[in-house]
Amino acid sequence: MQWTVHGERQIYSNPWVNLWLVDVQQPDGRRWEHHVVRLRHLAVAAVVDEQKRVLMMWRHRFITDTWSWELSMGLIEAHETPEQAAAREVEEETGWRVDGLKPLIYAQPANGITDSEHHVVRADAAEYAGPPTELNESDRIEWVPISEIRGMIDHREVVSSGSLVGLLYLLLDEATRSIN
Repeated sequence: MQWTVHGERQIYSNPWVNLWLVDVQQPDGRRWEHHVVRLRHLAVAAVVDEQKRVLMMWRHRFITDTWSWELSMGLIEAHETPEQAAAREVEEETGWRVDGLKPLIYAQPANGITDSEHHVVRADAAEYAGPPTELNESDRIEWVPISEIRGMIDHREVVSSGSLVGLLYLLLDEATRSIN
């Protein structure tokens, strides 16, 4: 059952977030204005080393006033592919340089209210380039064994949807690699 869009109007805009009112009609005939948040798209990096550890950051999110583990992630600039943006973000936020990134999974984490796209990519090697240049991103940067990820998710130590989608798919990817 498809909704019909009759029009839309922007009610707020800045470089990171745009709020729109969209005139929609539901299949039952009800017509109303739906709020839609339009966001720039995001690249998320799952970096795995030869010891089967994942590069993660311990960080505070002021909006929810919570601390949790996250994968490196950031906005995709107009001139970048998701892989290029992910590589840039990993180096800026962690000080590790990656290449050979491959798409892992694509997600739209809240597509009932936002058009945000999350492009999760995987790198299977990293080289330390130096301290992070983005100093406000995390309190700690650590290589976390893949075997600990499930427990961290169960204990709500990972709550960001970009990180959850990436890590859950990484666990699936690792499980199916060992079967094949």
